[in-house]
Amino acid sequence: MIMRLGTTAFAALLATSFALPTMAQTAPTAITIPPKYKNFRAAIYIAVGDARRLADRATFDRQYARAASQLHFDKVYIEAYRDRDFATDDELERVKSYFAEKGIATAGGITLAAGGEGGQFGTFDYEKPADRAECEKAVRLAARHFDEVILDDFFFYTSKSDADIAAKGKQSWTQYRLETMRKVSRDLVLAPAHAVNPRVKMVIKYPNWYEHFQGLGYDLDQQAQAFDGIYTGTETRDPTLTDQLLQQYESYGIIRYYGNIRPGGNGGGWVDTFSTRDLDRYAEQLWDTLFAKAPEITLFNWHPMSEDAAAEAGQRPWANAQTSFDWEAEQRRWRASGARLPAGWGRAAGYALETVDSVLGELGQPIGIASYKPYQSSGEDFLHNYLGTIGLPIELSPHFPEAAKTMLLTEAAAADPMIVAKIQRALKRGATVIVTSGLVEKLQDRGFRDLAEWVPTGRRVLIDQFVQGYGAGNGTPLNATEGTQKPILFPDIRFYTNDSWAIVRGVAGAKGFPLILMNRYSAGTLYMLTVPENPADLYAMPPAMLAQIRKVASSDMPVMIEAPAHVSLFAYDNDTFVVQSFRGETTPVAVHAAGRQLVELPSGTIVSATAPIAGSATAAPDRADFALTLPPHSFRVFRIVR
Repeated sequence: MIMRLGTTAFAALLATSFALPTMAQTAPTAITIPPKYKNFRAAIYIAVGDARRLADRATFDRQYARAASQLHFDKVYIEAYRDRDFATDDELERVKSYFAEKGIATAGGITLAAGGEGGQFGTFDYEKPADRAECEKAVRLAARHFDEVILDDFFFYTSKSDADIAAKGKQSWTQYRLETMRKVSRDLVLAPAHAVNPRVKMVIKYPNWYEHFQGLGYDLDQQAQAFDGIYTGTETRDPTLTDQLLQQYESYGIIRYYGNIRPGGNGGGWVDTFSTRDLDRYAEQLWDTLFAKAPEITLFNWHPMSEDAAAEAGQRPWANAQTSFDWEAEQRRWRASGARLPAGWGRAAGYALETVDSVLGELGQPIGIASYKPYQSSGEDFLHNYLGTIGLPIELSPHFPEAAKTMLLTEAAAADPMIVAKIQRALKRGATVIVTSGLVEKLQDRGFRDLAEWVPTGRRVLIDQFVQGYGAGNGTPLNATEGTQKPILFPDIRFYTNDSWAIVRGVAGAKGFPLILMNRYSAGTLYMLTVPENPADLYAMPPAMLAQIRKVASSDMPVMIEAPAHVSLFAYDNDTFVVQSFRGETTPVAVHAAGRQLVELPSGTIVSATAPIAGSATAAPDRADFALTLPPHSFRVFRIVR
């Protein structure tokens, strides 16, 4: 296990200065710097404790040599303030000048946080004059020294002091915090920064827990447009180890979402080294950030990138397989190069970035199933990421996809007061609209029954069998040879037989329940996807059931896959695609693509079509079938030849 940090340890690490790395006996006389990346910029964030230590030239030279020998980086963010600790003007200028000598671009950073208690993060109390003054002081310090300043992702609001309670009044905490943080952004961050340095670009980094932002004052609507740019936290870490339980696909999906919030203004993605069981999980976060076409990747933070210690690989049963992140082979190459120190976190980052850079230039612009999450919305938390982790390429946006041929609308779409009218308009122009059971339930009293009389009964049922059956007649079992890993709890939705058709039914005993439900409306088709009460139970479904979901949702995509859960698909507008496995074993994958051949990139190897797969859920006359295998924790990249 590597860097297995609980909440308390993680908060303590952020709130304190990082320990000095082991000092080498002698600094190397020359540095071999890995080559520059062709398709993105790489940056390293330097927390204030390390920034202050780097003001000592000997420390800088030693640590820079270690970091630069392991990975290429174009830029550093030098933090001026975190948790009541200020760097001095002299320290900031010295560190800035040292990096300038090396040809490294510099920007500033500030973390507007106030420590915390018991491992829980603490924020400023913006009703307290002393905290407001400290916030402005930190901003002015950073803006004096840098023309670009990024806010690390603690610029939210958790305080419920008596002053906060009085100021909130009859508003909800969400309303109070959103309005307060808009004012704080304007009055204590943007205005002071631009007053000190009219050239400064102030960038707000938004973290990864976007479903809950509005409740703590983060505003992806007005605030995201007020700043000079935004940045994206793409760290997903381990999907079951940490308290957030973020799914692997989010490292890709969140870049797409924030990019649609601020087109051209989303500066990049940010990944840390915390809370992963194995080193491959760290590499996957970097890859997926860049598969989403982030223009820059920021590595948090300087300490692991520059320390002398070896990177701890963790438990890797696949260590001897030829995976995309072949750490054993890279360590052998590293030792053969004559390196005096072992390969550390910096080399793990450098190796992962070099691997993905070799294929990124072949990929066009990402495409996916148009999905709508309005500003300040929540519901079916992070469901898009679970769907992405079962192989649906998702393009998430805060704007309703008016022109999309196929769209996916989850419970979050209920935040739009006009959503039923928008669905109706889309159906009338011939679109395929997929709604989730959560959205159907939310819209019962808002006119949804005018589209289809689908009514949640309030009952829940355990399903352990799945049957596909389009129209009248016998159905086809979807788990004839492979059942679910466990019975799965679903909501029961009532519908009228022959008015709507259950494309897939879940069976419990001798009773069927709709899991994919269809209704024709005007020129369009309306589907409902019944979502398990626990969305993680999507992973427990048999592959044939997952294939039915993909068939409905991906009908307009140039490529789709058949695979077990934890295999993702990223598609692009130039007929290229990436298939990535987060699984710990070699996995067979069937690809259905609108072409006659696949060319693997960057090797140019031709992959020929196979005979049609018997019983395939996604096979179609205009698609060819291709059989692939994916090594553990690996990706493969292809171009479709039509």
